[in-house]
Amino acid sequence: MRNIHSTAFFVAAVFMLAAGIAPAQQKGAAPALVCWKDKAGKTVGCGDKVPPEYQDNAASTLNKRGEAVKQSDAVLTPEQRKAQQADADKKKQDEQQRTDEKRRDRALLDSFTTEKEIDLKRARDIQQIEINISAQQSLIKSMTDRQNETRAKMDELKKGNKPVPPVLQQEFDKQTADLAKLQEHVVLKRKEVADKNLEYDAMKKRFMELKGAAPAAPAPAPAKK
Repeated sequence: MRNIHSTAFFVAAVFMLAAGIAPAQQKGAAPALVCWKDKAGKTVGCGDKVPPEYQDNAASTLNKRGEAVKQSDAVLTPEQRKAQQADADKKKQDEQQRTDEKRRDRALLDSFTTEKEIDLKRARDIQQIEINISAQQSLIKSMTDRQNETRAKMDELKKGNKPVPPVLQQEFDKQTADLAKLQEHVVLKRKEVADKNLEYDAMKKRFMELKGAAPAAPAPAPAKK
């Protein structure tokens, strides 16, 4: 194997390949000259074949004029491949976020023409939630009244030293569970109102940014019932 292990010899070899070796071998194909690099990316040798210890490093194949006609990159380590993939995933995620933001901005401008329209839409949405809350609170009151009646029956039996029938106990337990679900539903709906106000505050602020005007103060949240 023909190796050239210094920059000076490398340059000389290229010129020899261009000026001497190629004319002498016009009847056949000129031999390829391959130059390989170390881990730091520095060219450390040239020859007709990359040594085994440099197989995973970057290399260049030169033509008879000393021009690189083929490049091979160094084999990436598992850590480098992981970092490269993470960088590609991050770029893809950022691009998707930009695309989504442009879509939301377009939809916002297509849906509203003034701040007042946003406030009116906020009020309508929150009113629907409040109507639901009122309905749940009516159910809670009704369920509480029925449970109180059941509790009174159980207390009366206990005062008379009579056993509470299983069916009555089961009814009381079911009422307790149903009340807990209704109360949890109301809590979630209250949170939905708060989240909806934050959503519309952000929407209104972005709308004014897109319109090039200073955002106005957020509209007050509807009073809780």
